[in-house]
Amino acid sequence: MAAEGDIKGYAEAQWQGLLGRRRNASTYTAADAIEALYGPLCTRSVEQTFVIAHLAQSLDGRIAAANGASRWISGDEDLQHTHRMRALADAVIVGTDTILHDDPLLTVRRCSGNHPARVIIDPRRKLKGDHQVFTDRSTPTLLITTEDNSNNTPIDGAEIIALPRDGDGKIAPAAIVAALKARGLHWLFIEGGGVTVSHFLRAGCLDRLQLTVAPVIMGSGRPSLTLPEIMDPASGLRPTVRRITLGDDTLFECIFGT
Repeated sequence: MAAEGDIKGYAEAQWQGLLGRRRNASTYTAADAIEALYGPLCTRSVEQTFVIAHLAQSLDGRIAAANGASRWISGDEDLQHTHRMRALADAVIVGTDTILHDDPLLTVRRCSGNHPARVIIDPRRKLKGDHQVFTDRSTPTLLITTEDNSNNTPIDGAEIIALPRDGDGKIAPAAIVAALKARGLHWLFIEGGGVTVSHFLRAGCLDRLQLTVAPVIMGSGRPSLTLPEIMDPASGLRPTVRRITLGDDTLFECIFGT
């Protein structure tokens, strides 16, 4: 039996190989668990837009308690997976509520790899400059807001990107993707929360959606996804799905694009 250190060393070598393939857009062979999970995400050109979202939820579809607490619904393997997804990405995207409730750093710490740029969607300019994404200077932070709120008090440590409102008074996900592409940010990882991910899914702007389901029933709290009401289950989205085991959790990857 291989020593634990040897196994971890092999996994790290596989991860380093995948990081290189992501940046060089090389071909891959799905040879082990790490390769099988991340290999299909590393085949696109470095200048090809790719948008993937991730949420961790309970068996009954909750991503947080009613007060917004969400640490931790999923287990350690899913947390490491999240950090690996950050390392693969050019930019990690979250909405206002994720910053308000979790105050995340959005950097890569549980695996090797470079920090992605941090993109915060804050249409109403609710956030102040005391959150970690603004005070930590290890990677750039972009704050996306509406044009009518762009002249509010600047936040030290953040570049403000002002975008127009769409017909519903929100910022269109396609406009966000285009603005980031113009800054050389093509591989986008949307980490939360449910409102932000639902907005991108509803707009048809996701290539893939990863839902990690933890073996817990919460019975109340914030829903994972909220989409327009349908009257027939046949009208629901039916993506191709990959299933991956992450410790006690199961990751369902919904594939909407090629």
